[in-house]
Amino acid sequence: MPQEVLPVSISVAICTWNRAALLDQTLTEMEKLRVPSGVEWELLVVNNNCTDDTDVVIERHAATLPIRRLYEPNPGQCNARNCAVAAAKGDLIVWTDDDVLVDPDWVASYATAVEAWPSAAFFGGPIAPWFEGEPPMWLTAALPKIFSGAYAIRDLGAEPFAFTPEVTPYGANFAVRSVVQKRYPYDPRLGLKPNGNLRGDETHMILRMLKDGLTGEWVPAAKVRHFIPKKRQTTKFLRSYCRGLGEYLAITENNNRCAMLFGRPRWIWRAAVQAELSYAFHRLFSPPEIWIEDLMRASTLWGKLFATVSRDAH
Repeated sequence: MPQEVLPVSISVAICTWNRAALLDQTLTEMEKLRVPSGVEWELLVVNNNCTDDTDVVIERHAATLPIRRLYEPNPGQCNARNCAVAAAKGDLIVWTDDDVLVDPDWVASYATAVEAWPSAAFFGGPIAPWFEGEPPMWLTAALPKIFSGAYAIRDLGAEPFAFTPEVTPYGANFAVRSVVQKRYPYDPRLGLKPNGNLRGDETHMILRMLKDGLTGEWVPAAKVRHFIPKKRQTTKFLRSYCRGLGEYLAITENNNRCAMLFGRPRWIWRAAVQAELSYAFHRLFSPPEIWIEDLMRASTLWGKLFATVSRDAH
């Protein structure tokens, strides 16, 4: 059973776009939450201009969960997140996704963390994979080598510690004090959008906090599981994800001092071609643990090269 905590109010926020069936599973699992006495909470579900049965699902769970349905007509995860921030009434905003199953003590763990670390601005917890069916053998073999962000897997151990710029929480399971979150809005240039795979919005925001001297804490007890459908268990998905990562890096890095070719740094062209050739060779003659790194590196570099972003964007 969750331990007693000081009175605190929490706003759980989910942004969703056309994934009604997954959202239904997520909300069904949230009905099992064990929220301690003294903790007030609300569940904000942001309909980001959905055209499916999202509103029907929200209405179905309104009788058993403290849901407030919000609507954000402008497409893009960052727009939806900023909508939730503006509407949140809680002292703490706890973020998760519409394809996550939360642990029954998830909210209680964050409520305890707020009390345990009164100076911390943000928090993050573990994310375990929840595969649809049996993952392919190459994925199982290569998983330790794959960017953990590609599948939003986060396991940083059983002991709390302070986050650093090198180690930050992931978007499917983190929390920010509301008073802080309102000072650090999400950048609409980043994040998922229809017909786009650009990500990195929460990482960019958290890095800004850390740069400004704010701190964050790892909360091992705040556990969730993240759904990984069959369509993501492919090299095509990994290519798409890593290209999105490259686009994020193109926006946030400064390459103005590099020698350019067709508007992009020369070294990236050379490195991308070399990585792609290495991938083609190793895919034929090496195990997945080898060629998966070449695939990810090549795809990230192509993303950097062909990112359609303004070079003077900050």
